[in-house]
Amino acid sequence: MTTTAFITHRDCWLHDMGSMHPECPDRLAAINDRLIAAGLDMYISFYDAPVATREQITRAHPESYFDELLANAPEHGIRHLDPDTAMSPGTMKAALRSAGAGVMATDMVMAGEIENAFCAIRPPGHHAERAKAMGFCFINNVAVAARHALSAHGLERVAIVDFDVHHGNGTEDIFRDDPRVMMAGIFQHPFYPYSGADDPPAHNCNVPLPAGTRGDGFRQVFGDIIVPALRSHNPQMIFISAGFDAHYEDDMGSMGLLEADYIWATDQIKGVAEDCGHKRIVSLLEGGYSLSSLARSVVAHIKALADL
Repeated sequence: MTTTAFITHRDCWLHDMGSMHPECPDRLAAINDRLIAAGLDMYISFYDAPVATREQITRAHPESYFDELLANAPEHGIRHLDPDTAMSPGTMKAALRSAGAGVMATDMVMAGEIENAFCAIRPPGHHAERAKAMGFCFINNVAVAARHALSAHGLERVAIVDFDVHHGNGTEDIFRDDPRVMMAGIFQHPFYPYSGADDPPAHNCNVPLPAGTRGDGFRQVFGDIIVPALRSHNPQMIFISAGFDAHYEDDMGSMGLLEADYIWATDQIKGVAEDCGHKRIVSLLEGGYSLSSLARSVVAHIKALADL
């Protein structure tokens, strides 16, 4: 059995916020090129993401918000929802495939067809709140996947580990009153979206880190705080909001992680899953905007997931 699935779709390239926007289709092209150059295409299984259904989306977002997104999608040009977040004619096609990828990955992992999956998707999702698009995000992909695990597969406890350089405010907002879902976030602070450090839900584990934190500092707090909190929650499945913009080469943040740190964190998460009696992990791409470091980090992350 191939242990790791790689789920994506060409529709994820259709979302375009302008030629100068850092959240661009070239991100997926860079990942694909690096994956092939590293020879990983020989060891993992590739799947096309389906379109997420209204029922799946509205487990995480109100129907009124979903209808508003559909209505805001322009037929031509670009429509800004805020200064950083814009819709193009292809945005909803991309967003529905991105959410669908997480659902598909959850189904495959729960069926035992694979041990884990990586979803190479865009637009990202962890800044999308219940009823608000922001921070390049429209639909909260990891929230849709986690709610699918709970609703469609009857799980009682899941965890979301978010190591993007930015706090996943949207994910926290969606699960604020749902203790079945533990969110463990490690992020630069103070920094956009200026949340996560004050008044987190009791079932969350937020670890703000100062700008300039390098791999040793990241590993210490991840191992000392995040890992024990995850074990205490005893999740039946673990989701990863896999942002790679805390990399030393990524100008979007001011952190200093390297590929080795992402490998280490992935191994720690795998260890928690095994301690909890399973190997169920679904990882979804969030940030990462320096194309070279993004692609190298994703490949390192996938190799760790696949034990390569």
